[in-house]
Amino acid sequence: MAAAAEGGRAPRKPALLTPRGNGDRTVFLFDRRREEADPNEKVLSYGKDNYRAFRSAVCQAFDISSDETFVITTTNRKEVTEDNFRDLVQDGVTLYVLQSVDQMLLLATKERIDFLPHYDTLVKSGMYEYYASEGQNPLPFALAELIDNSLSATSQNTGIRSIQIKLLFDDSQGKPAVAVIDNGSGMTSKQLNNWAVYRLSKFTRQGDFESDHSGYVRPLPVPRSLNSDISYFGVGGKQAVFFVGQSARMISKPATSQDVHELVLSKEDFEKKEKNKEAIYTGFIQNRKPSDSTHITSDDERFLHNLILEERDKESFTAVVITGVQPDHMQYLKNNFHLWTRQLAHIYHYYIHGPKGNETNAVTKEISPFNNIDIQISMFEKGKVPKIVNLREIKDDMQTLYINTAADSFEFKAHVEEEGIVEGIIRYHPFLYDKETYPDDPCFPSRLNDDDDDDCFIVEKGARGKRPIFECFWNGRLIPYTTVEDFDWCAPPKKRGLAPIECYNRISGALFTNDKFQVSTNKLTFMDLELKLKDKNTLFTRIFNGQEQRMKIDREFALWLKDCHEKYDKQIKFTVFKGITVRPDIPSKRMQSPWAMYAAIEWDGKTYKTGQLVKTVKTHPILYGSIEKFYLYGDHDGDIFATGGEVQIALEPQALYAEMKIIPISKLDRTVSDKVVKKYIEDEMARLPDKLSVTWPEGDELLPNETRFAGTPIGALRIEILNKKGEAMQKLPGTSHGGSKKLLVELKVILHSPTENKEIISHISQHGGKWPYWFKKMENLQKLGNYSLKLQVVLNESNADTYAGRPLPSKVFKFTIVEGKPHKFLVGLLDLPFRIGVPFSIPLELQDEFGHATHLTNRIRPILEASGLTLKHEDIPVAAKCVIKGVIARGCVNSCQGKNFNLKITLPGLKEDTQVIKIRLQPGPPRQLKVKPDSEILKIENGTAFPFQVEVLDESGNTTAQPELIVHCKFLGASDLPVYSVDCTNGGTNILTGPVIHVQNIKKDQILKARFEVLNCKDVPPVEKIIKLLPSSHVARLQVLSMNGQKALQIKHQDEISCVAGQVMNKLIFQMYDEAEREIPITAAAAEKIKVNWTPKIDRELLMQGLLPDVKVPTSVKDVRYCLITYLDEHVSLESAFTVRPVPDEPKHIKCKLKGSNTLQMGEELQSEIDVMITDQFGNQVQTVTSACVNSLGVSGPGLDKSNLKITWQESTQTMKVKGIRYKPCLLGNKELCFAWREFSDFIRVNLVAGSPAKLKFVDWPELEKPVAVINGRELQRPLIVQLCDQWGNPTPEPNVKISLTKSNNLKLIPSNQQHKTDDTGRANLGVFTVHAPRGEHILQLKASHNKTVLDCLVITINVLPDPEKPVRLNVKYDKSPSFPAGGTFPDFLVSVLSEDDTIIKNINPARISMKMWEAQSSRVRTPIDVITFSCSKVKDDKEDSFFYFRDKMIPERVGTYIIQFTFAMDKTNVLNSEQIIVEVVPNDPVRLLPDSLPATPAVSNARALTSRTLVKDLYLHLMDEYNNHTGLDLVGRIIAKIKSPNEEDIEIPQFQGKVSTVEFPLESGSAEINLVLAEDSPGRDSTEYILVFEPHVPALKKPLEPYCLSFMFYNDFKKQQLMATLTREKDQLSKSIDLYRKMFDTTNQLVAEMKCQVKEAETREALLKNELKKHQIELPQTNILQYVDSLLKKKMLEQEGVMKQPRRTCTLPNYPKGNQDILGKIAHLAQIEDNEAAKVISWHLASDMDCVVTLTTEAARSIFDETQGRQQVLPLDSIYKKTLPDWNRPLPHLRNGRTVFRPIGNPVFARDLLTFPDNIEHCQTVFGMLLGDTIIIDNLDAANHYRKEVVKITHCPTLLTREGDRIRSNGKFGGLQNKAPPMDKLRGMVFGAPMPKLYSTFSAQIDLLQQYRAAVIKLDNVNKDLDLHLQSLNTPEMQKKKQELAEQEKNLKIVKQKLGMTPALSDKGAESFLQPIVLDTSDTPIPPKRMRRDTVKKLYSSEEWISSPAKQQQLQVLQTSPSELNGTPRKRKA
Repeated sequence: MAAAAEGGRAPRKPALLTPRGNGDRTVFLFDRRREEADPNEKVLSYGKDNYRAFRSAVCQAFDISSDETFVITTTNRKEVTEDNFRDLVQDGVTLYVLQSVDQMLLLATKERIDFLPHYDTLVKSGMYEYYASEGQNPLPFALAELIDNSLSATSQNTGIRSIQIKLLFDDSQGKPAVAVIDNGSGMTSKQLNNWAVYRLSKFTRQGDFESDHSGYVRPLPVPRSLNSDISYFGVGGKQAVFFVGQSARMISKPATSQDVHELVLSKEDFEKKEKNKEAIYTGFIQNRKPSDSTHITSDDERFLHNLILEERDKESFTAVVITGVQPDHMQYLKNNFHLWTRQLAHIYHYYIHGPKGNETNAVTKEISPFNNIDIQISMFEKGKVPKIVNLREIKDDMQTLYINTAADSFEFKAHVEEEGIVEGIIRYHPFLYDKETYPDDPCFPSRLNDDDDDDCFIVEKGARGKRPIFECFWNGRLIPYTTVEDFDWCAPPKKRGLAPIECYNRISGALFTNDKFQVSTNKLTFMDLELKLKDKNTLFTRIFNGQEQRMKIDREFALWLKDCHEKYDKQIKFTVFKGITVRPDIPSKRMQSPWAMYAAIEWDGKTYKTGQLVKTVKTHPILYGSIEKFYLYGDHDGDIFATGGEVQIALEPQALYAEMKIIPISKLDRTVSDKVVKKYIEDEMARLPDKLSVTWPEGDELLPNETRFAGTPIGALRIEILNKKGEAMQKLPGTSHGGSKKLLVELKVILHSPTENKEIISHISQHGGKWPYWFKKMENLQKLGNYSLKLQVVLNESNADTYAGRPLPSKVFKFTIVEGKPHKFLVGLLDLPFRIGVPFSIPLELQDEFGHATHLTNRIRPILEASGLTLKHEDIPVAAKCVIKGVIARGCVNSCQGKNFNLKITLPGLKEDTQVIKIRLQPGPPRQLKVKPDSEILKIENGTAFPFQVEVLDESGNTTAQPELIVHCKFLGASDLPVYSVDCTNGGTNILTGPVIHVQNIKKDQILKARFEVLNCKDVPPVEKIIKLLPSSHVARLQVLSMNGQKALQIKHQDEISCVAGQVMNKLIFQMYDEAEREIPITAAAAEKIKVNWTPKIDRELLMQGLLPDVKVPTSVKDVRYCLITYLDEHVSLESAFTVRPVPDEPKHIKCKLKGSNTLQMGEELQSEIDVMITDQFGNQVQTVTSACVNSLGVSGPGLDKSNLKITWQESTQTMKVKGIRYKPCLLGNKELCFAWREFSDFIRVNLVAGSPAKLKFVDWPELEKPVAVINGRELQRPLIVQLCDQWGNPTPEPNVKISLTKSNNLKLIPSNQQHKTDDTGRANLGVFTVHAPRGEHILQLKASHNKTVLDCLVITINVLPDPEKPVRLNVKYDKSPSFPAGGTFPDFLVSVLSEDDTIIKNINPARISMKMWEAQSSRVRTPIDVITFSCSKVKDDKEDSFFYFRDKMIPERVGTYIIQFTFAMDKTNVLNSEQIIVEVVPNDPVRLLPDSLPATPAVSNARALTSRTLVKDLYLHLMDEYNNHTGLDLVGRIIAKIKSPNEEDIEIPQFQGKVSTVEFPLESGSAEINLVLAEDSPGRDSTEYILVFEPHVPALKKPLEPYCLSFMFYNDFKKQQLMATLTREKDQLSKSIDLYRKMFDTTNQLVAEMKCQVKEAETREALLKNELKKHQIELPQTNILQYVDSLLKKKMLEQEGVMKQPRRTCTLPNYPKGNQDILGKIAHLAQIEDNEAAKVISWHLASDMDCVVTLTTEAARSIFDETQGRQQVLPLDSIYKKTLPDWNRPLPHLRNGRTVFRPIGNPVFARDLLTFPDNIEHCQTVFGMLLGDTIIIDNLDAANHYRKEVVKITHCPTLLTREGDRIRSNGKFGGLQNKAPPMDKLRGMVFGAPMPKLYSTFSAQIDLLQQYRAAVIKLDNVNKDLDLHLQSLNTPEMQKKKQELAEQEKNLKIVKQKLGMTPALSDKGAESFLQPIVLDTSDTPIPPKRMRRDTVKKLYSSEEWISSPAKQQQLQVLQTSPSELNGTPRKRKA
């Protein structure tokens, strides 16, 4: 091919204008300046690189004058200039000569091109270059290659990207052709040349090549890689055109050029050139002007004229016209037009519809940049209307079907090495009721035909069939032949996962890659996509809300799939399991069993259950019947979802049919209503008696639920028996129904009471032929109560009231006899006492003429009369109780005890209207105070008291009294005045007096004020009096004088007098004065009142002369004498005192005193000071000595060291101080010191003891050089005891020396007292400490000091290890991204308990973990109230071990802020709380329209007054969610109000104001304000009920909302409307009251059901445990069960304790502390062996390993190694190669393939099989499997040798150990001490312990069962008591009264409705539930499932009630509602 190209460039060689030489360039020139120019080309050969010379040569060649203007351009209209000459003018180039660059091309030209294949043809020749069918026609994929080129060409368009495929199959226009036309950028001639080069990709078009992709830059990343960069390799276009046809014509015009370029490639042309041996890859590009088709001359291409004509007005375009279309292709394109266009829509789905695809169900379409891609396909055939389709309009391509049948999607991203990115999406197609929604693909049919061969079973993949999950898109375009089956994380699991296995077959998916993944050149397959995606380094992440999240993709996908299954799959749910049965009615025995039976199913949102009426479809004949049971094939147990089943129905009516049918469930008619089925049955049963017709010919009609006055008669009754056709009948119809039997009518009148129903009247009537059934008038019904008049049709002979299994017609009239109108009255119990001016009430009891209690019917004014009294009172209103209120009496009663009066009471209007009662009237409350004497000014002498007479009066002047009546008098005007008070409680009067009134230092008269008031009586005004106080004449002052020579000195009070010790004071003078300073003579009487304290006898004569007795001065200066003179009479008490202080005499002695302890420590000076004092004869210190006396003092004593002796003078104390007493080393004991001064001496004794404490020593504590290891929270090994010692090491008994412990802040010791004192022996016991600290070493420092000297103390290093079993915090994980709509479900909460070492604690009882939720309160409320507690969900798989899940917890139904907290009960008192999680519950989606509060039923008229026409005023309607939360705050819309009639035929409808039928109101923020007025003279029927309908229209919501309907009454008469408005209000009040009653009774029934359920569960539990005890040989008595169980428990526990205390073998080797959860312990403690001999030999065999510590991880082992400095051997489990470990189930070597090779002796057994592991079984098997391997235990050495000799014949023999202690190694060696086990005691405790005896576990199981049984019996007893107590409460008179009140209110409601004339269809519908008889269901009912009971209870309360308190308390509160609350206005519930 290359040789041919080099041999010639063109089919001919034109003559050269100039001769060519070496290096010359050949240029082809066209002159197109004028139309008349030469159309042919000229060839110019030129060798110079000079532009001017070249231009001159061109002028010469075309005869162009030098002054003529012209330009030389390339075919791309680039002007050749001197600057670009060398670049543009190359060899073989074609150039134009034009007048200007933009000149129109007047004639077409031909441009020579070469399109030699690129060298990639050779390099990539091995690639997949041909089309493989893959079972499909590849023609659409060939067309897709051309569309790829168009998408790339239009990628830069800013407007519409138009791509047209035209199938030109019209024979009249030429031969068939296919044209692909786009409005892209077009191609220049050079680019068109490059397009023709095969395998010239966009990446290799450089250098000499110019391309439409020149300067290629990789597009920026976009969603789904929709970058239009899909024209890639330079292969697909050429392959496509020659696959479709034989020839291709490329027509293109770039936007930058005026010319259109054409290139034709044809198979015919290639063959012609090859035949002529011309260059094949050469040709011409036709350059022409737009719309110029003159070059088209062939009739086969006539259609091109029209195509070229369309070029006009196109700025740029490219058209590919394929001719010579293959006939089979043409037929395919014609016959399968829809199929292949659908395939193209599938290939380019995301380019057409954007990244999200064709969401046909979307409310609003997002504006996407891909909305401008317009791919249109049209097919033109002769004589037919063209077929035109736009790929955007195709709605059934597979991707559209996938997107719009999916319920949810799971987006993810895969990161491959380098820049490879794959976006993925998985969609879920749910199962809906009876079919899969996974769309069918014609290429992959999901349902396969059954094979004829019965032995061949085809395994289907459910909904998806055999199709793979993922389709693959490359740069947004489908690669059709590559799919990915699945990934590991989304493939169906081998074990059951979170979702059922069939859910994995309901997913479809798509993968979107960028161009980093290789595809084949024709874009049919990926080269390595699946290989890269399944590489282990590929990272998958989930895309959630547009954000990339790194998490476990497999778990996220499993949770998503589970959520989709639970939310969207609508399978048939089979419920109420009834058991497994065999169906012999099925012919195939293989299918006869097993069949599960169910009583109900849930299907398509409906519940079908046993007894329900149904109809079939697609059966012949159509069947009607009732459901008997449901069948589901398979061995099922409990509720289950399935896709189908069968139902057994009993044909109805059963009186006519006695037949059962079994049909598929899918044959049930889901659309039929019960009404239709019942109508069919009723039509069939119409011939049987149906109802009774009752008339009252003589009047006195009894209405249903009527309330009648006592004594009212019941009129005569006329009865007719009617069938459903309304025909009267007296006997049963014909023989087909059992013969003609006469019918009778029985009448009974029954009186209902709480205890029994009593039959009052009973009659039977028969039909007389000419007269009907008749009963006479009934009178004398006077007893009050609820009655029933029952009319029952019975058979003549048997009196039976049923026939054919159904009851005969009956009619019951319920009525109530109540009391009549008031006839007389009695006075009730009065509330005593009665007081003047105090209102009181007089209760009255009204009675009718029969003595029944009744009440007033209208307001009445009673008349009250009493002689001597004035009476006032109120009227008696109409109320339930008759009371005369506000009775006030005034008058004189004369005494506090009161006075009797006769009170006459008259009630006008009663026949017996008067009653006289006797009352006693007492004085009223205090109102005034009277004080005597009456004078305003009173005189009192100072120091005297004054009495007052006080009296308390009421408002009528009567003396009155009451409890705590205290009269209080306060004196004002001076300080310290007394307060008088007196109690007048008894008689209302008393004498008020008190202490004397005394004012100090009064010299003249003084004015005071007295204020009198009654305490606690603010209504009594105070009284004031003036007091004049006179000075007193009594003794007021004493005076003492002392004679000093002739001078008298006054001794003032409290003076001090100094005298020489031992002397006498005489001549003391005494005087007295009064308040006026007048001296008072001392009389004999006054002298008797004077006392002194220094002598008992006083000379009265000397005292009358004014002389006091002599005073003797004390001998000791310390004994100060206090002399006191007192005067005491009846008026005053006076005293005068002075002090006599002695002073010392002359020196007579010395006295030594030791200040402090006399104990002297060895080597130290005496710390105490010795004072030497000089005294007189009485021992008083002489103060006259000076400091010179110290020179005369001497100190001596044996062993005294006088070197530091110092004697100093103390001026302050006038003493000599001796210091520095110290002894030389000598014997310890008492020592005497002698002190001498002048001739006087004294002695002191001191005690010499051991030296001072110098250091501390530990007692009974080992060496503390090593750190002391202790687990956090545990105690130290022993107590810390310290001893004080001196510097020589002798114990020092120094008490109370403080010893303190210092430590770091993070080290906590318990007990926390860190300061201690030594005892009398110098010891201190610090106790045993419990250590709490972080992991690591901590310093504990002892500190002590003595006399400010720090003692030497030791330091203890404590190595604290973390406690792996102590919980310290809770870790909570959950999805925080979603919102929390009310009533929804919380995301799953994952809770784990972390220990101190941050590891998860395992083996925790889930019951100890709970989730608490409460509503957030204000900041002041700290403790939460109304807390809801949830328990954790069940564990689903082993992966959830140690994690606690809280799944599917319901979000509260009320909007607000809630707090969630998780708690872990560590023990009975301590609780570990997690951090609080605050969640905001937001409203749910709006579902209805409701008002703020339910308005009253309007009653309006069409009168002129506006108020009469007002329907609603200021009515606020809000959008509410399902739980009545105000929602839709962001929604706007409108509300349309209109009026409807319940009767659809009624055309007379009222109109609104303005004569309009509808009114619109704006809806903003989810709310609207409504004001509606009827039009004046509006049409409408009088006294008719209409419905006011408010329809919300919210555009943003897909689902329509429920309208709000309000009934109103319409009247034409204004007065009637006013009357009816009153009745309407009464109706609303009754309806609310009845509603509250109904809810109360519903709650009661629910509570009974709950309690019965608890009883049933408790009985089941008790019976189950009783059976378990029988299995353990424990029989229980019938009586005294608890006493027997308690005694048996005690006995079993004692037996268990005895077994536990029995001696058994234990391992004494100390275990390593488990400070880390990864530490298992030492090998010796990991296993136990029961047999003693085996334990000995195995322990000896493993002796070197018994001390080894086993850890789970190498890190833990390394930590122990470091802590023990390498001394402890360790074994990490993660370093064991487990593939070589033995199989624990492997048989012994002598057993091969299940048979015995030889018969062994000596009882061989694997050593590992003798081990038992208390904990960590799996880890222990790994350890001992490695240590023991296949070691075998056998009886003795002979047996072992025999066994080994036989085993080695067949296989390798492991080590053999004998029970006698011998060992034969695996190499056969035995004998010697190293192979002989020593005795047990020689092993030093390193032996495996023995397990607990089996009897211990037996006792444990029995004790556990007994404890459970005891609790179950107690619970059963409690719940039975609760149920009995509750059932008794239901029969109380209060409950019966409530029933009566409800019946009365229902009757009144019906009467009111009849008066209103309300439409039954409307009014009865609302009250339908109220008019049913009230029956409290106390019978045995089936136990409802827990969830059903919970849901039922929830419906009884509003959302806040459900959240705030437990259900049972709520129900009990409702039951305790008082009747007044029920009869009154009920509490408004929140909207």
